[in-house]
Amino acid sequence: MRKAIFPGSFDPITLGHEDIIKRGISLFDEIVIAIGVNAEKKYMFSLEERKHFIEETFKDEPKITVITYEGLTIDLAKKQKAHFILRGLRNPADFEFEKAIAHTNRKLSKIETVFLLTAASTSYISSSIVRDVLRNGGEYEMLVPDAVRVQK
Repeated sequence: MRKAIFPGSFDPITLGHEDIIKRGISLFDEIVIAIGVNAEKKYMFSLEERKHFIEETFKDEPKITVITYEGLTIDLAKKQKAHFILRGLRNPADFEFEKAIAHTNRKLSKIETVFLLTAASTSYISSSIVRDVLRNGGEYEMLVPDAVRVQK
C-alpha cells in the first residue's frame, strides 16, 4: 500500500494545496493530510477550523484522512506506516527549503519525499497571502476551496 503524509499548517488550506492533494490521489492509495501544531506559531484559524476546512473540502474522497500532530513528521509517518511525504513546490525558493528537509528526513528515517509542482494557475497562492487578503478585507474566495468561508 502506498501511503503518503501531506504535512502543513494549512492556515488556511488554499487552491494550491487542493491541487497537490487531488493530483496525489492518483499516485497513492491513501493520503493522510497532517495538520502540524506548533506552539510557537500564531495561527489565524483555530486547529478545529483548519481541520474542518480540509475535511469539508475532501468529504467525498475516501482515500483522504485528516489528522493533527505535534513533533517530527518522520515520527508521524512511522506511526502511520507511511513510506512517503508529499510536498508541493511553487517556486525555486520552495525547492531549496524543501530539499534540505527531504534530505534530512531521508537521512533520519529512509522516508522518500515526493514533490509535485503546483499548477501554473495556483502557483502564486500561499496561505500567508490568503491571510493578508483576509486581514485587509479583500476578496479571498478565488484563492481557497469553497469550504473556506469566513466572516470578514
